[in-house]
Amino acid sequence: MHHYPSQLLEKAVEEIAQLPGIGKRTALRLALHLLKRPASQTEFFAQTLTRLVKEIRRCQTCYSLCDEEQCEICKNPHRNSKIICIVEDIRDVMAIENTGQYQGVYHVLGGKISPMEGIGPDQLHIQPLIDRAHKAREIIFALSSTIEGDTTIFYLYKMLKELPIKLSTIARGIGVGDELEYADEVTLGRSINHRIPYEESL
Repeated sequence: MHHYPSQLLEKAVEEIAQLPGIGKRTALRLALHLLKRPASQTEFFAQTLTRLVKEIRRCQTCYSLCDEEQCEICKNPHRNSKIICIVEDIRDVMAIENTGQYQGVYHVLGGKISPMEGIGPDQLHIQPLIDRAHKAREIIFALSSTIEGDTTIFYLYKMLKELPIKLSTIARGIGVGDELEYADEVTLGRSINHRIPYEESL
């Protein structure tokens, strides 16, 4: 149990320690580091976080995070809006974009169906996806290969299979592992390019 010389410091450490992967000791080191820097730097840091929370938006089309009403990808006329890649969150969009191999657009579900965590289809951006799918030519499932990921894909497949569109999934078994964001870019790029019809993956 730390004895803090200051309640202000203790409060700051408590808040920083709530971030993922950061224990009390690291939090104390970070708080002291923030105090050591010029005050203006730390104030700017705090302002940046406040602005992040207050001003960031969700794209009205794909639900990715952005600064405007629509994200840069949805706004880009060179992207193929007929191909929609379904992902769990913004990290997956960033991972796939980093490969430079994909020219379609995205749909961010905001998670995956997980009865254990009380997340049902209603909490995800599924209905807007179904609406978008009517104008699509192909939908690519790019969710993590976990039970929840597979459950979510199967749920979406049942909702989409009657539409006259291609349903694909990114090629698996090539070290994508659990989370897309940890796949290396070459592997991920290859798995997007060599996607397979979803039915074949069942």
